Amino acid sequence: MGTAVEVSGLRKQYGATLAVADVSFRVDEGEIFGLLGPNGSGKTTTVECVQGLRRADDGRISVFGLDPGRDTSRVRRIVGTQLQDSALPDRLRVAEALRLFSAISPGGPPWRQLLDEWGLATQRNTAFGDLSGGQQQRLFVALALVADPKLVVLDEMTTGLDPAARRVAWDLVDAVRARGTTVLLVTHFMDEAQRLCDRLAVVVRGTVIARGTAAELISSQLHDHVVHFTVPPSTDVTFLSRVRGVSGVDAEGGAVRVHGSGPLLARVAHALVERGLEPDDLTVETPTLEDAYLALTTAGTGAEGGP
Repeated sequence: MGTAVEVSGLRKQYGATLAVADVSFRVDEGEIFGLLGPNGSGKTTTVECVQGLRRADDGRISVFGLDPGRDTSRVRRIVGTQLQDSALPDRLRVAEALRLFSAISPGGPPWRQLLDEWGLATQRNTAFGDLSGGQQQRLFVALALVADPKLVVLDEMTTGLDPAARRVAWDLVDAVRARGTTVLLVTHFMDEAQRLCDRLAVVVRGTVIARGTAAELISSQLHDHVVHFTVPPSTDVTFLSRVRGVSGVDAEGGAVRVHGSGPLLARVAHALVERGLEPDDLTVETPTLEDAYLALTTAGTGAEGGP
């Protein structure tokens, strides 16, 4: 697998404002790579430099072997973009938008094919302003693919969407990758990053503080799992404290919480069955990327799971 994007030591300043202090990451061909961080962390400036829309003050950027600063026109021909503030005239119809973008960027799939592929055929004569949020995202993704790019940049594509439209947008990202296209996804939603991204970089105040898969970031910061279940109030569950990996047992009334690490659910379940206890509400609470993100940003430390 080759390298699609490589960013090393990126720095960008606007007057007295340091937007990007030190950003480095690598995106492999065919993967969905996420830039995760709060608003104002420098994510959008970073991807604008990757696309050649802004020139970096320092550092090195390579997009399929091209330098966006020197090879700007060539980079833009192989990169499709859905920017954070994407918008179209309200009266522009779906088919008109695709036909226009296709004329500007020839060489890609026929625009009528994109209408069908992205579920827009029935909206071909619908004005942009009359589309739902999910339909607008479908159109933006179709427009980003009109030139058959090798890399697609999606910047905060689900901001402002309702939960149903967000799910539609997530399916679209999966579909883009299924075409063989590399995706650079910018988001500040932890659930979105955990659901979609093969690997990600966490950017805070213009600096990458962690890189790796969601699982790597979670395991680097959090090790505690919690198993929940209920038993009759008089049941003695102190034996669970001797189960391998258990760090603590809390029991209040009939509600029990077992803290620990490793395959905790399997070990606790086995110990309970051995004692003749079979609670039907046995569940495990596992750390999430949001938990790891809060731990990272609160502690001010970083974790590295690879370039």
